[in-house]
Amino acid sequence: MNKSALTFMCFILFILTSFAQGLKPQKSTNSLIHESIKLETDHIFNKLIKIRRSFHENPELAGKEINTQKIIQQYLVDLGLEVDTTIYGHSVVGILKGKKKGKKIAWRSDMDALLQNYPDPVAFKSQNKGIQHGCGHDVHMTIGLGIAEVLAKHKASLKGTVYFIFQPEEETFIGAKGMINDGLFSKIKPEEIYALHVSALPVGQIMVKPNEVFAYQKRIRIQLKNGLSKEQSKELTKKIQTSLSRLNPGSKPWEIQHMIDPKIGLSNPNTIYKDYLFTDNNFSTYTKNDILFLETYMYETKLANLGDIIPKVKQLIENNGYQNQLLSVSFVQENPTVVNNEKLTDLTIKALKNIYGNDVITTDNGQVPYFNDDFSYFQQKVPGVYFFLGGSNMEKGIIAMNHSPNFQVDEESIRTGVKCFSSLIVERLNKN
Repeated sequence: MNKSALTFMCFILFILTSFAQGLKPQKSTNSLIHESIKLETDHIFNKLIKIRRSFHENPELAGKEINTQKIIQQYLVDLGLEVDTTIYGHSVVGILKGKKKGKKIAWRSDMDALLQNYPDPVAFKSQNKGIQHGCGHDVHMTIGLGIAEVLAKHKASLKGTVYFIFQPEEETFIGAKGMINDGLFSKIKPEEIYALHVSALPVGQIMVKPNEVFAYQKRIRIQLKNGLSKEQSKELTKKIQTSLSRLNPGSKPWEIQHMIDPKIGLSNPNTIYKDYLFTDNNFSTYTKNDILFLETYMYETKLANLGDIIPKVKQLIENNGYQNQLLSVSFVQENPTVVNNEKLTDLTIKALKNIYGNDVITTDNGQVPYFNDDFSYFQQKVPGVYFFLGGSNMEKGIIAMNHSPNFQVDEESIRTGVKCFSSLIVERLNKN
């Protein structure tokens, strides 16, 4: 073969090779980022486990998160983030600015522990007597730090700013409001805000829904002129309880242990945890200054029905012959509930499914009673989404039922949280 023929053959081979390579699916820049996020999460996972266990061993109550604040502050400083600890209580706000201008997104992690002494079946037990991370905030903080570290390593490619809000005093429902009142959103101006809560769902699973996540929880107080016997008080409270109750046939939404049951739990469209109103079984009954007080908590899934409750109770009391003794009926505690932005929830579901597949997200079809989160105050200012993160592993005997004895969390949930929500934040930053 002469030189010119050889040159021609090489040219043809080059063209064919280039064409064949062009037919192969090329990985997008975003795909490469998400692969890197997974690798970085795996790389720091063991370090995060140690941090979580340290938090668990050294829990601090609401308003006393002194050492917790110091640990978080130093961790974020070491990552190169700008850190502000001047906003309310023992809060920490870390600011990660990408190299490129873009959207501003916030991630919230709660910090405080519980005053309780339940059995804790782990080797790294609380060293502070009577105080425990029995709600999973140790896991939440660890995931927040993990996301900060993973995204800090991608700072050069980030479009926009990420705010990491470590919030104190969630268990007392005052930390979020305190931060807002202390000027949080005059210092930072996020366009979206996200948070999670570890739950009894299977590890590796994320659950979310638009609109209300929890039932509306209200404490109702009835004041009557003293004069009712114990029997009359008991009969009256029973009638109030029965009159207010609205339940689907056969459902018992107060039995929260069924939340993960595939037949009646939150993942089932026919779940028992939707469309209900019920009260606690026991009323608190006491007398003060010759006034009889009757108090209880009630749980209602529909916002539109809340305005009818007090008039209905008044009418029932009057119909039972106590109109001359009735002094007042009022709500004495009525915290707002978590309400997920509908459009943003839909976008986050699509993003997570696109990156990690359909199995990572489970649709929440109900509203959980008893629990709530003051993240709701942030959502009143900024569109936000609140996720449930699975922490249970039945094969290992780990059940992540918050505020209960033997509460445990499969630490693989930390890997899921860091990986998935780092990716979600990157996706949302890239969306104008």
